[in-house]
Amino acid sequence: MDDLQGELRALAAGIRTHLEARARAGLLGVSRAPCPRMKRAGDANVLAAPDADVQPLTEPADLETAFAADSEPALPHAGHGLTLVRAELGDCQRCKLAKGRKHIVFGTGNPEAHLMFVGEGPGADEDAQGEPFVGAAGQLLTKMIQAMHLAREDVYICNVIKCRPPGNRDPEPDEVAACEPFLKKQIAVVQPRVIVALGKFAAHLLTGERTPITRLRGNIKHYQGIPVMPTYHPAYLLRDESRKGEAWHDLKEVMALLKHMGVA
Repeated sequence: MDDLQGELRALAAGIRTHLEARARAGLLGVSRAPCPRMKRAGDANVLAAPDADVQPLTEPADLETAFAADSEPALPHAGHGLTLVRAELGDCQRCKLAKGRKHIVFGTGNPEAHLMFVGEGPGADEDAQGEPFVGAAGQLLTKMIQAMHLAREDVYICNVIKCRPPGNRDPEPDEVAACEPFLKKQIAVVQPRVIVALGKFAAHLLTGERTPITRLRGNIKHYQGIPVMPTYHPAYLLRDESRKGEAWHDLKEVMALLKHMGVA
C-alpha cells in the first residue's frame, strides 16, 4: 500500500509539473485526448486505455479533474497570472487590428485590486505608449478614481480590445471575440470584488445585455458572481459634461458597495 501511495504522489506531481510548464509556455489548455489510466499487468504497472474491467489506481478527484475534456488549469492569482496571460497573448495576430497597431495595450495597475475598470479599446495615445487610459479620457478617469479616494495604482485598468481600431472606430464583433478570452482571464487572475464597465462595449460584454448605456448605467449587474457597475465612458463624458453627475452617482454606488464588502 505504501508503494502504491508513493506511485500516486509521484504521478500527481508529474502531472502538476507538466501543467505548470504548459502554463509558463502560454499553453493554458489541456489536451482533449483520452486520459491514460494505470492498470496492473502481473507485478508491473503499465499504461492502458480505460476499459470496463480496469480500476484506476488514482483518486478520481485528482486526475479526472485535471484532464477533464473542457477544463483548463487554474491560472495563478495576481501578478504571475497576468504575466502568463500576457505571454499567451504574445505578438497577437488574431484579428485585423494587428496590422495597424504600434503597441498591444494589455492592462495596468494593481494585480490584486479590489476594483477593476474595463474600457472599450486603446486610442492614439494609448497605442503610442502601450498603456490604457493615458490620453484625455485617461486623465478624466484618473480624476474619477481620485474622487473615490483611490489612486490609479490601487485599481486595475484594462480594455475589452487590446489594439487600437483605425480612426478610433467602434470595435467590430470579430475583434471583440478575439480579445474576449484574454479579458476574461485578466478578470479571473485579478479577482476583483467589483468591476466598473466604462461604456456600452464593456457593459454589453460583461452583462450580456444590449440595453443602451443610458438605461443600463447605474444598475448593478453581475459577471460570474462579480458585481458590475455599467457607467459612461470618460470619452463620452468629455463630449457631454452634463452626464458627469450621473457617472459620479454610479461611482458613489461602487464606493458604498466596496465599503459594505469591507474592502474600501
